Amino acid sequence: MLKIWTDGSCLGNPGPGGWAFVATDGENVAERCGGEKNTTNNRMELMAVIRALTAAHRHNAVEIHTDSQYVKNGMQTWMKNWKKNNWRTADKKPVKNQDLWQQLDELASKVEIHWVWVRGHNGEEYNERCDELARGHAETLK
Repeated sequence: MLKIWTDGSCLGNPGPGGWAFVATDGENVAERCGGEKNTTNNRMELMAVIRALTAAHRHNAVEIHTDSQYVKNGMQTWMKNWKKNNWRTADKKPVKNQDLWQQLDELASKVEIHWVWVRGHNGEEYNERCDELARGHAETLK
């Protein structure tokens, strides 16, 4: 199974932001990053997973490691009710970042995803590398 680590970063929130992912099949390791000049941390967390799933389009199953409870909970818990409630939260407000959630939902419908939450800044090699790449890219956009 392809294992993917993702992370997003933002300097200012909103401000310049970066996203990154590291993927490995056990033999090979690939990493990618990008960003936007004016964004938020949550948008970059979502973009990291979107870009990772887009790159992993040939795989039927992936394991995504994220330090973002926002992404993990959104996908595993909140999404079902958002869709049922026409993209409204429990308090009837529009879901923030709906455009990215919808992209992620579409990509996730095509692959089996096993979600793994990891504690950020805790020494896990690929999580730390994603953080470094995402922050580094955000810095280049200042």
